Amino acid sequence: MNQLDENLSKHISGIPTTANNKMVKIEEEQQQQQQQQQPDSAVAKCGEQPADFETAIDAAGFGMFNILLLLVAVFAAMATVYETSTMSYILPSAECDLKLSLLDKGILNAITYAGMISSAIFWGYVADTKGRKKLLIFGYVADTICVVGCALSQNVVQLLIFKYLGGFIMSGPFAVLMTYLTEFHGRQYRQRIMMMVGIMFCIGTLSLPGLAMGILPLSLDINIWGLSLHAWQVFVAITAMPSILSCAFFPFFPESPKFLMSQGRNQEALEAFKFIYALNTRQPRDAFPIKQLANEVPAKPNPQQPISDPESEPNKGQLKVAKSSLHSGLLQLRPLFVKPYLSLSLMVYLLNFCVLLGQNTIRLWMPQLFASITEYDQLISNQLPEGSDGGTSICNIVEFSVNRTRVQLDAAALDNPLAKCSVNISAAAYTNNLIVASAGLVSYILAGFLVNLVGVKRIMCLCLFTAGSCSLGMYWSSTSAATVALASGFVTMGSIAGTSLISASLGMFPTALRTMIVSLSMMVGRMGSLSGNIFFPALMSLGCLPPFLMVSFFMFFACLLGSFLPVKNKAILK
Repeated sequence: MNQLDENLSKHISGIPTTANNKMVKIEEEQQQQQQQQQPDSAVAKCGEQPADFETAIDAAGFGMFNILLLLVAVFAAMATVYETSTMSYILPSAECDLKLSLLDKGILNAITYAGMISSAIFWGYVADTKGRKKLLIFGYVADTICVVGCALSQNVVQLLIFKYLGGFIMSGPFAVLMTYLTEFHGRQYRQRIMMMVGIMFCIGTLSLPGLAMGILPLSLDINIWGLSLHAWQVFVAITAMPSILSCAFFPFFPESPKFLMSQGRNQEALEAFKFIYALNTRQPRDAFPIKQLANEVPAKPNPQQPISDPESEPNKGQLKVAKSSLHSGLLQLRPLFVKPYLSLSLMVYLLNFCVLLGQNTIRLWMPQLFASITEYDQLISNQLPEGSDGGTSICNIVEFSVNRTRVQLDAAALDNPLAKCSVNISAAAYTNNLIVASAGLVSYILAGFLVNLVGVKRIMCLCLFTAGSCSLGMYWSSTSAATVALASGFVTMGSIAGTSLISASLGMFPTALRTMIVSLSMMVGRMGSLSGNIFFPALMSLGCLPPFLMVSFFMFFACLLGSFLPVKNKAILK
């Protein structure tokens, strides 16, 4: 930072004429404004010198622009939830159509994360060099195509291909959405905005079982252009709507001013600030109190070329982006693998691996477990003598689910009508998922109020410890109500912990590395999700305790590791 300040001072001192001209213009504008109204002295002083990002975003205020941005972000967050979660809802309904084994179900749950893993570095580089806005628009357009392809799939191979491509595409918009929202809000709102993102994901999680309740129990058999479509395919097609709405609305918003400033495109960034200010305050754009932004691009001295005017910085930034290549992308990665960011980035990677392994394993297997609970109550409990208790424990459910899937797979391989594969899906099977999603929404609202008081680090560690305890407690749950309560606690706490970790990561790294560190850490986290969803069904076949013991271990370890994370409350964006 000292070197940057020194270079900035040299840069400004080398252009006295331009600076004086700008000061004259500013003074003339201030005199004209004084004839109409008496300006605040603090505001006038603010416009006399170049302002950094934090000063400019605070001056832009919080209002209509931020509300509209958050409303559009709801659709973007829903699209992300739908992309990663739809498979877990259709598994009970599609197991006969696709002849799914227990391992097939695990692979379908995990394949989206395989696509995300393979594209993390690529999208991180694109976002930090090409911009946030373009990636959001084209990313959601491509995701829409992949979701429609999933809906038209006729076998498990086609479904796996489109889900992999959907994960490959969604990795970019997901990471950029977090950064994009953060870079439009000042320090006093930033941590709460990340909790708002968690609420958005809860809205997506809440709406998904609602859609499933209304569509999946239907008995549909539609034939169009030689394609056979069932209820689960209609359900998948409808989940493309949030992506369609996202790519339709994001073009109306500006590029991130923080990104523009980091590229030397200060004039474009200033126009973005003016746009935000005008919407938030209902004032004309020219009334924005800041007239000049500080140069965030370190000057590179060249004795053969004089230092240029700041007005030419946008051209320099565009030229820099145009000349970017794989080599510059690798150079961008280098700071994450050397001091002072090496140990910090490794800690963030490991934390994401542990958190997402536990969180996404239980979350994605919950619809299958809840569907098994409903079917177990209907088929098994009715066969018991009146007054007896069969014990709807999680262990009974796991054993029932494993045996039932094996029987259904054997039946699907036979042509015998007496051994026909059939599914028993009712709206009640998704009621428990609604309960879990509702609990998460309430908890995120509470966390949004507490985050500035308690701090993001304490909330993260408390949630991880609670999630680990809930996972371990599920082994001893003896009723379906206890299982639902513990599952609600686990998913809610794990989700808040994951969002808190992303919020903390964004504040610990500079702008040029921010999307890259989120992409890399989420890539490692998705390796955890991939591993968890493969090992969970394998451990289920071995017994009841191993899968829940595995999840609890990783959540407790993440809690311990998170306590050493150097997080500061209301940190300045670097």
